[in-house]
Amino acid sequence: MRWRIRNRKLADVVMRFTPGEIYHVYNRGNNRQPIFFKEDNYHYFLQKIRKELLNDCVILAYCLMPNHYHLLLLPNEKGCALHSEVAGNHIQSLSYKIGSLQSSYTRAINKDKNRTGSLFQQKTKAKQLIPDVWPGLNTTAICLHYIHQNPLKAGLVGKLEDWQFSSFKDYAKLRQGTLCNQKLAVEIANINLESFVRDSYGIMCDDVFEKIF
Repeated sequence: MRWRIRNRKLADVVMRFTPGEIYHVYNRGNNRQPIFFKEDNYHYFLQKIRKELLNDCVILAYCLMPNHYHLLLLPNEKGCALHSEVAGNHIQSLSYKIGSLQSSYTRAINKDKNRTGSLFQQKTKAKQLIPDVWPGLNTTAICLHYIHQNPLKAGLVGKLEDWQFSSFKDYAKLRQGTLCNQKLAVEIANINLESFVRDSYGIMCDDVFEKIF
């Protein structure tokens, strides 16, 4: 049964997903402000991802940064089903859940820090990966490495192994994380686990990112 919800803020996170396609989903703090203020915030956000999103998609990779986050995900049929309508927009279940994730996290942060207002930018981005942009390039693998490289490029750590809030340590077998479906990601991205750490440090050209993302 279709129904309308009055909270138009959820219309700001309207995204279109297709089952079986891979998406790079990301958002940052409003006015580039921080969204994570202490270690517990990162863990809480990851718990909410597990609770809100895993019924609607498979998580292939993630990285939480002080003022933004990245998810690499694969929606399922349930996630692409109609959830509701907002201002004439058909909201898929996964799109709604991402909006719910952000709004509930914002409420918790606002309460904890005695603040008001939005925490995230209005428009959450969901970029479908374009396969076979260039012959021989695996776009899923490139995006996965790109996501993991964020803390290093931002100068937050000297080694990818030192950042706790990404799925890199799981794929590098330095931690037994269960949020990501590593088996499926290895298959789709054709990842060689024996060379994964070395491959993760590979230099990626900006023009490749522009074509993919």
